[in-house]
Amino acid sequence: MAAAEAALQWLNEQKENEEKQDENHNHDGAGEAAALNGGVVSEKVKNSLDVKISKSELESEEKGTKEEPTRESESSILDASAHYPRDKHISIQRHLADLEKLADLREVSHNTHLCVTDKKKPCPLCPEEKFKACYSHKLRRHLQNLHWKVSVEFKGYRMCICHLPCHPVKPNLFGDQCRVPQGLSKLGAHYHCIICAATIARRTDMVGHITRHVNKGETESRFITVRAPASEVVKESATDVQVLPNHSTPQKTDSYFNPKMKLNRQLIFCALAVLAEERKPIECLDAFGATGIMGLQWAKHLRSSVKVTINDCNEKSVAIIKENCHLNKMKVKLNLKEGDNDGTVGDGEENTDTIEVTKMDANVIMHLRSFDFIHLDPFGTSVNYLDSAFRNVRNLGIVSLTSTDVSSLYAKAQHVALRHYGCTIVRTEYYRELAARIVLAAVTRAAARCNKGIEVLLAVALEHFVLVVVRVLRGPSNADNSAKKIQYLIHCQWCEERIFQKEGNMVEENPYQPLPCDCHGSMPGRTAVLLGPLWSGSLFNTGFLRRMLLEAVQYGLDEAQPLLKTLVCEAECTTSKRFSTHGDENKQEECGVYIKTSNTSAESCVVPGKRKGEELRGKAAKRQRAEHSAEHPAFYYNVHRHSIRGMNMPKLNKFLNYLSEAGYRVSRTHFDPMGVRTNAPLAQFKTVLMKYSTPTYTGGQTEGPVHLPGEDHGGGEAAAAADPKEEDAEFSEDDPCAESHPAHCAAD
Repeated sequence: MAAAEAALQWLNEQKENEEKQDENHNHDGAGEAAALNGGVVSEKVKNSLDVKISKSELESEEKGTKEEPTRESESSILDASAHYPRDKHISIQRHLADLEKLADLREVSHNTHLCVTDKKKPCPLCPEEKFKACYSHKLRRHLQNLHWKVSVEFKGYRMCICHLPCHPVKPNLFGDQCRVPQGLSKLGAHYHCIICAATIARRTDMVGHITRHVNKGETESRFITVRAPASEVVKESATDVQVLPNHSTPQKTDSYFNPKMKLNRQLIFCALAVLAEERKPIECLDAFGATGIMGLQWAKHLRSSVKVTINDCNEKSVAIIKENCHLNKMKVKLNLKEGDNDGTVGDGEENTDTIEVTKMDANVIMHLRSFDFIHLDPFGTSVNYLDSAFRNVRNLGIVSLTSTDVSSLYAKAQHVALRHYGCTIVRTEYYRELAARIVLAAVTRAAARCNKGIEVLLAVALEHFVLVVVRVLRGPSNADNSAKKIQYLIHCQWCEERIFQKEGNMVEENPYQPLPCDCHGSMPGRTAVLLGPLWSGSLFNTGFLRRMLLEAVQYGLDEAQPLLKTLVCEAECTTSKRFSTHGDENKQEECGVYIKTSNTSAESCVVPGKRKGEELRGKAAKRQRAEHSAEHPAFYYNVHRHSIRGMNMPKLNKFLNYLSEAGYRVSRTHFDPMGVRTNAPLAQFKTVLMKYSTPTYTGGQTEGPVHLPGEDHGGGEAAAAADPKEEDAEFSEDDPCAESHPAHCAAD
């Protein structure tokens, strides 16, 4: 308050000088300038010193002022202009000169009529107890060193440190020191936030506070008019969406958009397009909309085949989804309340281009309404929404879920996987397929609790996500059949061999007996661990994947086509690389739905009205289930993991041909670029790899069988590997349907 009193005293002296000048000079010229100076000073007293002065004390000053714009816009005392309001704190300034003007540090040459430069002046940001009034040169050094150099910069403004008693100090922190006025001024150093007007004591905390505002997109304040960060328009699959500059940080933005998930969105779109061909129209739900790009792609390309509902529980995300719908010329039907479907925004009646946008919790909307297609893509694990997803999903509908908690699924945080999924896992060479089977086990248990079974259509595990697409089969019998496929896995930690535990409740005398390896007999101690429970069934449906490939070609989804081709080969366990998207199309029953595939027989065609046709259809369905159960071997082997030291292994494609010639089913896998999916045991896998490897000293120029000294055992194993080939050949001659490969998927 001492600084305020000094300012008022200086104000009175200034008014006396102005009155003397008015008597000696013309009232038209000098009187107007004096009134203007009085107006500027009054604003300085009210704003710079942040002191409440009664209206009666300032009436005499305001009477002489006229309603004119201030001449000093950028160089005014408080940097007050039309664009920046005058209620910001005095510690927030643009330049050091503005801070000096706040203390009235002016040159004598420019202000010869003001004889105040020789007087001592107080610091406007410090109380008199901390810094006493001093001359101009000392006050200038004080402002520069103790206020300006330790300031925090934001958008061209500097938030200088303030020592005025405006920061609340808790009396119980330092005991009796808070009772002393000097201690109070010493403990009151703080910064004023330019955005939210908060007072923060430490500079590092202030920097972090401003950074959090920027990450959340909060750059507007009541002190300065800062424009919000310009939103950029991102185009993907002929769909435009507006995103914020910080859209890649999901924890700090309301419009999370990840460009790396484009492949994931294309796969989900292909699955929805296949379902739209089976029945029309279908109701689909994007439970976590964010920017709404996925639902917009569904509505824009599939049109009248789908009725899209985009949901998000965040109000800002709902506003962004609404803007993106208008950007893509889609009408919006808003439903902001639970159980209320009357709120409609848009011109005209509801048509095929209308998207329903809801603001609810994902569990609530899935409990209230039924859908044919549900996609779950939360931040992290999706186990919290599985029960709600399977509660009201329609029969033969599809549920797809994307799990991004790869740290727990890929065995980097094993305790988190045990907490979320109830599975015991370790880091293995096939950890990505293990992650997909963990998610499928959780999905199966959630569906079984609702008396529903599942059929796995697609399971993809890549670097950033794990995608699972399943078809829902209603009925307790389907739920029981699906629950039986959840088994434990026996994994040898020495040789990486693995096998699913047999069904049954009886305790085995030797738990290592199911393993094909003999590591337990040759190694001391325990050599194997029990992993799971996991999904032990098939991960792919060949017919569904082929139809997804056709949809990807039709809509021009270039990034999804190579992956879908790899998945088809992996599902059939073949090394074919040439695909034909056109061919003979017959009807084949797949989970009660008649679909179009090219790998069918005449027996699968339905003859209506005849008992014989029903019997043939039942036999074809049974045989198809048997083929699907053994469609592809479980898990895969990494070639580099089992390579022989000192030997150059053959090229991967040639090695696949060698295994195929040995009589085993073999294919590459999308889980691992150097992985090989085969039904060969690990011992035979190593035998073939050893047979066609070359020593390093030969330079690896030739590839073929090599016999090193003391390799009689390897030759015996190679001969033993040739026997199954002959047996399989004889078996294939007896039963031509044992290994059926599609005609349009032949090799080059």
